[in-house]
Amino acid sequence: MLEDIQSRIEKLIALYESEKQRADALAAQLEESRAHLASSKEKIADLDGQIDNLKLQFAFSGAGDPALAKERIAKLIREIDRCIKLLEK
Repeated sequence: MLEDIQSRIEKLIALYESEKQRADALAAQLEESRAHLASSKEKIADLDGQIDNLKLQFAFSGAGDPALAKERIAKLIREIDRCIKLLEK
């Protein structure tokens, strides 16, 4: 009977060790996934910034027409001046 109890305790300890190793592996995998997620979010933010920059470049480029680009810039300057005048009142 004592040997049976000792055998069960040994099996329980073996199961505990096995589950502990599994939990440690899952914790490591979770940390790796969190790091990958943070890296991906950073890349997305960087790419969003690049997209915004490209949109601005395209808007100011006038699609290859310098006169159109100057016209757009002048329009933006007039709009900014109008906003400043409204704020000064």
